[in-house]
Amino acid sequence: MAVTAPVDLSVADLHPALGDPALTSMNFLNEVSERYPAAVSLAAGRPYEEFFDLAAVHRHLDTFHRHLIDELGHRPEQARRLLLQYGRTKGIVHHLIARNLAVDEGIVIDPESVVVTVGCQEAMFLVLRALRAGPADVLLAVAPTYVGLTGAARLVDLPVWPVAAGPAGVDLADLRVQVRRARAAGCRPRACYLMPDFANPSGVSIDPDDRRRLLALAAEEDLLLLEDNPYGLFHLDDGPRPPTLKALDTDRRVVYLGSFAKTVLPGARVGYVVADQRVAGADGRVGPLADQLAMIKSMVTVNTAPIAQAVIGGRLLEHGCSLVPANTRERAAYARNLRHLVAGLARRFPDRPSRPAAVRWTVPAGGFFVVVTVPFAVDDALLDRSARDYGVLWTPMAHFYDNTAPVCALRLSVSAVTPEQIDLGLDRLAALITDELARRAPSSVC
Repeated sequence: MAVTAPVDLSVADLHPALGDPALTSMNFLNEVSERYPAAVSLAAGRPYEEFFDLAAVHRHLDTFHRHLIDELGHRPEQARRLLLQYGRTKGIVHHLIARNLAVDEGIVIDPESVVVTVGCQEAMFLVLRALRAGPADVLLAVAPTYVGLTGAARLVDLPVWPVAAGPAGVDLADLRVQVRRARAAGCRPRACYLMPDFANPSGVSIDPDDRRRLLALAAEEDLLLLEDNPYGLFHLDDGPRPPTLKALDTDRRVVYLGSFAKTVLPGARVGYVVADQRVAGADGRVGPLADQLAMIKSMVTVNTAPIAQAVIGGRLLEHGCSLVPANTRERAAYARNLRHLVAGLARRFPDRPSRPAAVRWTVPAGGFFVVVTVPFAVDDALLDRSARDYGVLWTPMAHFYDNTAPVCALRLSVSAVTPEQIDLGLDRLAALITDELARRAPSSVC
């Protein structure tokens, strides 16, 4: 007789978000990668690893340690304690982050409006936890949406209402419609989440004029904007970068989410949030929203590891607090790979005047991601078959939509591969797509 192990809990006894596809998505993609380690991965949005340098980590730590003593005037025992002991909840590199934002983005802020977080994911969680004040609150998000945002919203019981992206990155008319629709339904739209630069997963950017129109709309509708900017430095061209929403923000409409995962070191797990909105307390005192986020953080992670912050701080100090020169090699590698991928798609799927193109793709102006549209539904089963039978990984775009409707597109990432791997992966992807087109008639959903 088989012995069944006792079960202490049912998933029904746990938070309902734990069964949500938004929370299981990342685990599923990681599991597929682990099952097929020989497959070429055009799925991962990880930074390029060729330039990782363990010795540099120690150097950055030493640089920040000297900064504490020589520039901030700490005694040696104070500096040691600052690096090795529990630390300030808001962080110890907030002043350097403020300098970095001023130098690289033209964003001028009080360092006290910065909370240093355990990656940008914690920054998202803190902001959503603070904004979710009651059951009527909802979050708007440009779709397709980064799955980490959707998952964080699930964990704080904050419904996400999709806003159409459109070819310009955000459909401003639809944003206004969704705000008013939410209010008509008795809901309170707290904010709209978006990535204005090379969004994950779409790769689309918002042009400068639409950024200004977006801020004007947010003011008219009394709406906060959550600006997530992990890819903004990685433009293809050498011309001036468009201003961030936060740089254009004159009345504190924008909560700015930042990360050093792509620009310094993902293993440090350091991000931050700029929350300079003024909050009136019950005692009448007014302080930045960052203070409220810090109170939440103190109950979640206590503080962000000071040693990890010091590594980031040292890298900033070594480059005059600018990450532009610090990422010269990385930017060149991403630009090379992005151009190589787009050209490779064009060679494998040439446009034929005799018939409409069966396969189409985006051509972003920078970042990590290209979206390929095909005339059949793309799902997890197809991904598993692609990895097993064709040896190539990618990401189904269905993971970035908050519904179960079929999606006929996949995301390719260029960030963690070489041109040779891109060629091999595209050969395998082309074989998969060709076989799918021959195997079945194009689906009516596409």
